[in-house]
Amino acid sequence: MRFERLSNGRVEDFLNYCRIHKGAVDSSFLYEDDLKQVQNTEENPAYLAIDENGKVKAAASLIMDEYAKRGRKSRFRIFHSEIEDIDVYKGLMNQLLKYKEGYDKYFIFIPLDNKKLQSNLSLLQFSAERYSFILLRDHSPVASVNLPENYEIKNYESGKDEEIWCMVRNTGFAKLKGSETPMSPDQVKKMMASDDYLDGGAMILYHYERPVGVVKCSDDEYDDIQTMNIGSLALIPEYQGKGLGRMLLRKALQFGLDQSYKQIYLSVNGENEQAKSLYLQEGFKEAEGFVCYACHF
Repeated sequence: MRFERLSNGRVEDFLNYCRIHKGAVDSSFLYEDDLKQVQNTEENPAYLAIDENGKVKAAASLIMDEYAKRGRKSRFRIFHSEIEDIDVYKGLMNQLLKYKEGYDKYFIFIPLDNKKLQSNLSLLQFSAERYSFILLRDHSPVASVNLPENYEIKNYESGKDEEIWCMVRNTGFAKLKGSETPMSPDQVKKMMASDDYLDGGAMILYHYERPVGVVKCSDDEYDDIQTMNIGSLALIPEYQGKGLGRMLLRKALQFGLDQSYKQIYLSVNGENEQAKSLYLQEGFKEAEGFVCYACHF
């Protein structure tokens, strides 16, 4: 078994491996739209384990973009082996550790039922840090949006609202595990310009003229079905616990139905019990659970 850095001639082999095995890990960055963007760059270091016949038997890839660097933590796109041999994982990990300068940890989400990979990660000195759940909702009717007086929801405007979005999102997520790293206006602009952006799907909640909440809807897929994803639902702390998050959620759900989506999903941290309870009350059902394993340096 030899380990080699992903080369341009092996990109398609790597992508096919990801397609085959995406169900064994968190597939958030393994859908076709994501894989199309994979390049052999320093922001996406990837290694393959190759057998004596030249076949790819394992793959590991990290996401080391601007956001990862600012937060000093890099997420695995994939870390998987077809061979049940801990030495294969060790070999891949040794290659990726070349890039750890400037980072405090690497992390990966693993389905709760993938006990074998969890065991291998434990042998590599990874530790379980937190849990996350995918919640799914069908296209059943949505309850009405009833905002208190002096509140209104406006659509995000490109070129105008990037700093507003950052302020609300970063303040609301400052203590949320996994999302503590603040976003920059440039990142917001890039996010809103991505292929999955839905026109009118990014909204800002105002109290008088003060921005206090945000929610973003994007085009995605789940179980190979076109699905709307609700992300970045955030409220600044002093406006939490007032039912405003529920109204933002309903606004996003209604937007999804208006766009003819048959299903809508979101993810929620396991420790955020209040948010998970809200989503279940609004018609979501738990579809999958994941555990986040991290290797600290």
